[in-house]
Formats: sequence, C-alpha cells, structure tokens
Amino acid sequence: MVATGRTFRHHAGMSLRLKALSVHLLTATGAVLSMLAMLAAVEERWSLMFLWLVVALVVDGIDGPLARRYDVRANWPIYDGVLMDLIVDYLTYVFIPAYALFKSGLLPGWTGWLAIIAIVYGSVIYFADTRMKTQDKSFSGFPACWNMVVLVLFALAPPQGVILALVILLTVAMFLPLKFVHPVRTARWRALTLPVALAWVVFAGWAAWVDFAEGSWAHWGLTVTSAYLLLAGIAQQILPERR
Repeated sequence: MVATGRTFRHHAGMSLRLKALSVHLLTATGAVLSMLAMLAAVEERWSLMFLWLVVALVVDGIDGPLARRYDVRANWPIYDGVLMDLIVDYLTYVFIPAYALFKSGLLPGWTGWLAIIAIVYGSVIYFADTRMKTQDKSFSGFPACWNMVVLVLFALAPPQGVILALVILLTVAMFLPLKFVHPVRTARWRALTLPVALAWVVFAGWAAWVDFAEGSWAHWGLTVTSAYLLLAGIAQQILPERR
C-alpha cells in the first residue's frame, strides 16, 4: 500500500513536471510565429503578417495562466519562462510591428526613422524595467503593445501627423505613472475587460483577414475596443475603487 502511494505521488509529480515543460514549449512557439510574421513582412504581405501576430498574441494570452496553474517555476525551473516570454514579446510586440510601420510607408522619410527608433529603443528599456507591474497586476506605463497599435493604424490609416503624434505620445507614456490594465490579471473590471480584449482579437483577425478593406465593421470594433483597453487603467486611477 505504501509503495502504491509512493508510485502514485511519483506519477503525479512527473505529470505536473511534464505539464510545466509543455507550457514552456508553448511559450517558445511564439518565436516560430514571429519568424513567420517577419517573413511575411519582408514580402510586404501585411495581412498575413498581422494574422501571425494575432496568433502569437493568443498564445501569449494562454501561456501565462497555464504557467501559474502548473507552477512552472517550481515544476520546471530549468527554463526561465519570464525571460522566454520577454524575448518573444519583444519580437512580436515591438520589433516586427515597428518594421512594418516603417516599411509600409505610413510614415515616410524622417518620420519613419524617428518612429522606429523611438519604438525599439524605448521599448527595450521598458521591458527591462523592474517596476513594470503595479500591485494590482496592471502595467505601469504603456506596455509597449505596438503590435496592437500598428494593426489599428493599418486598419484605420489616419493622417501621417496623427500617426507620428500617437507613436511619440505612447512612447512617452511607457515611462509615465499611468496604469494600463492587464486583460487577465487586473481584477478590477475584469468581467468587462476580458471580453473586450477577446473582442479586440476577433476584430483584429477579421480586419487582417479582409486585408484591411475600407468600411469593414472590424474597423469600428477595433476603434471601440482599443479605446477601452488604452484608457481603462487610467480611468481606474481617476475613479477610486469602492471598498
């Protein structure tokens, strides 16, 4: 009986460790998705590039909860999941979207150079900031989600001046004491934030699928959901939470 109990615990422990490893391997697929997105970007197949980035965003949204559920730090500490996630995020959130913004012609000439330098330089500093997360698991400063920003810019195609101003403002916002919600981990308003974030993913995939065709309802959906995700955390700072 004792041996049977030990065997059961051994198999249960192995199962947990394998599940923890599988989460790390899931996170690592983001590197493959970023390469596929980059190859599409080099060929200027923007819709395909954004579809790969949307898939990478979905993976990034799933692996965090799984990592916490299977306690990857305890059950597979050989790999640093946080470091792996940051490497993949820099590729998919920052580097590839910045390249697309520059190469697409949305910001021609010096404006394009200014934008990509601001994005990649500011973001790498932000990613290394140990104060990135607030006590309520939100982000302190704009969390360098340039994949989301650039996708919306491709869909809406605002004037050049608006694009440049938005890039500069969001770059500065990375280092301001402004709060931006995490769709999964920020508990306050999560019942609304999570569905809005999922809707954003659907609208983003839809917009990319129809090659950012004008007049698509996806554009309106992206506008509304992006505005909420951008401003919800700041609104929480302004509106005190009832206790």
